[in-house]
Amino acid sequence: MSINGRAYIAGAYEHPTRKAPDKSVAQLHAEVARGALADAGLSKDDVDGYFCAGDAPGMGPLSMVDYMNLRARHVDATDTGGSSYLVHVGHAAEAIAAGKCSVALITLAGRPRSEGMATGTAARPGNPAQPDVQFEYPYGPTVANMYAMCAMRHMYEFGTTGEQLAWIKVAASQHAQHNEHAMLRDVVTVADVLDSPIIADPLHRLDCCVITDGGGALVVVSPEVMQGLQRPRIKLLGAGEAVKGQSGGQADLTYSAAAWSGPRAFAEAGVRPSDIKYASIYDSFTITVLMQIEDLGFCEKGQGGRFVADGNLISGVGRLPFNTDGGGLCNNLSLIHI
Repeated sequence: MSINGRAYIAGAYEHPTRKAPDKSVAQLHAEVARGALADAGLSKDDVDGYFCAGDAPGMGPLSMVDYMNLRARHVDATDTGGSSYLVHVGHAAEAIAAGKCSVALITLAGRPRSEGMATGTAARPGNPAQPDVQFEYPYGPTVANMYAMCAMRHMYEFGTTGEQLAWIKVAASQHAQHNEHAMLRDVVTVADVLDSPIIADPLHRLDCCVITDGGGALVVVSPEVMQGLQRPRIKLLGAGEAVKGQSGGQADLTYSAAAWSGPRAFAEAGVRPSDIKYASIYDSFTITVLMQIEDLGFCEKGQGGRFVADGNLISGVGRLPFNTDGGGLCNNLSLIHI
């Protein structure tokens, strides 16, 4: 079943706060839900599908549906880390196409800044039942040092430089200066990035995303519901999913699962990378963006460094503007970019 033209994004909302010591995670979920529904011209009573991931407190959708007093007939708690909410958009469109729901609400929220989480820089205590934990946890893996290994390998394989990675942060900062809610609004230079402290070689502090509180939400609806709304019609054309694992220890660190999910999404949508005029790309680190630009087909593998350099990701300047709200590198932590 194709989702092409079977669902629309009717509403979106991003919480304006970047530090919320006075709010619970559940409250943040509810506030972004209310904002997205208001944007769509709908109410909570219209929602019959709810989607969330591991950031939702309690028992995920069971707890949040009760907390927000929703009457959902379809729920989905798929958790694929930072990509969960993109996966949810595809799953919502599939559920709508299958007649399981007609108004799907997707929410994300968190308080890592208020809770003092060393997001990405501290080893996570794992469940011993997880198959990878017993082998990896003794070595203290963190998100930052694992992405640093990806960056180092990419540099070794393809000659990518720290200066090229820095251009990604420069582009994000150029965009964030226009976003009143962005955590980091100061425009930075390549030199600023390279002069910032090393977090995990070769990644500098400014190569890493910000740590904030906040949240975001989307409302995905059926074509029939969309017809009754006074909103721009944002039609969903395609989606793709893929998982890249350890491959029995033979993993190539220079590419991501976007190498598989991207072509599937483009094929379903009936478009090519060359048709894209703007891209929202997950930017936990600068190397994350560079790898995905290659994997999604915007340039050949190994040419990402040259592609992102010299302002090529800056709106109004380059050929592929990205994350014009400042993204995770400057605006907020792991929220939904539209």
